[in-house]
Amino acid sequence: MILDRYFARRFLQSFLVIGGIFLTLMILIDLIEQVRKFTDVDLSFGQLLRLTLLNTPAAISEMLPLLMILATIALFIGLARSSELVVTRAIGRSGIRALAAPVLLALVIGALAVALLNPISAATSEEYQRLADGYRNNGSSTLSISSEGLWLRQGSTSGQSVIHAVGTDPDEDFGLREVTITTFSPDGIPTEQIFAETARLEDGNWVLYQAKVWTLQNGSNPETNAITYEQLALPTTLTRDRILDTLGQQDSVSVYDLPQLIHDLREAGFSTKQYEVWLQVQLARPFFLVSMVLIGAAFTMRHVRFGGTGIAVLTAVLLGFAIYFVRNFAQILGENGQLPIYVAAWAPPFAAILLSLGLLLHAEDG
Repeated sequence: MILDRYFARRFLQSFLVIGGIFLTLMILIDLIEQVRKFTDVDLSFGQLLRLTLLNTPAAISEMLPLLMILATIALFIGLARSSELVVTRAIGRSGIRALAAPVLLALVIGALAVALLNPISAATSEEYQRLADGYRNNGSSTLSISSEGLWLRQGSTSGQSVIHAVGTDPDEDFGLREVTITTFSPDGIPTEQIFAETARLEDGNWVLYQAKVWTLQNGSNPETNAITYEQLALPTTLTRDRILDTLGQQDSVSVYDLPQLIHDLREAGFSTKQYEVWLQVQLARPFFLVSMVLIGAAFTMRHVRFGGTGIAVLTAVLLGFAIYFVRNFAQILGENGQLPIYVAAWAPPFAAILLSLGLLLHAEDG
């Protein structure tokens, strides 16, 4: 138990040191990227730094597999150089048994990443997107899915418009049905309301069909002055790509909110596969981090007198990147419906674990 605590402490130290180095570099690089992105917007250094810090949790979440494999490599190379691995084997403890503490710690870090880092990352990513849209446009445009349907907000210098649709029209390219649009003046006073049977987004306009327009003015009867149109074009700053990009940002949704979002999307007529796959990928993350630890150990849990340490480290890192690529590729296949959801999310980490265990057993037998 004392030896396990020692290995766990060494592993955690390596993880924190490497994580601190990468975090510093990442903040500096992302700060430069924010300056480049907003060169045409007059932002202060504080605003740019705020955007950078809001991006940080999501970047840390993405870097966890790399940090895990590098921390494992640093741990076992250090133990090999000090001959501590030789002593560990001499007292009768196998190399695979020595991995118990790092593997358990990787599971704990993975569980914390899912339970704590994921919601924090989702909240900061959403806030980053809101601020970025506000800086780029005079008014922000947002999208929300609830049990009541689809909600959109588009903004401009002339005011805001809130769009509500009961659901989508499967026969149209981003078509909406039973659409209600309420327009507000810059001071927040409603000025107009439109109801349409269906709507379609095209060429910078919402094209509304079977639309009825009520003008909301003090002292007048809106129904008396209401006008009906067979077809009505309403200018918009929204585009189909911007809406789908906002809708498709799974990392801006907490893992706790994903089940309800999946239900609401399904009720609104949207495809939910990408969110279902993303949820399972997040739940499988602790095991994916364990696979990174085992891969790092498989190539570095050896005595330095055998030589080839640099090649072993390079091989471990490249294999880690390859498995990361395979996991992302499987995720894409799952989102496209070419792989079952559970296979796309859970097969890569468990395949990586079995592969690394095979390499470790081969090395121990050798």
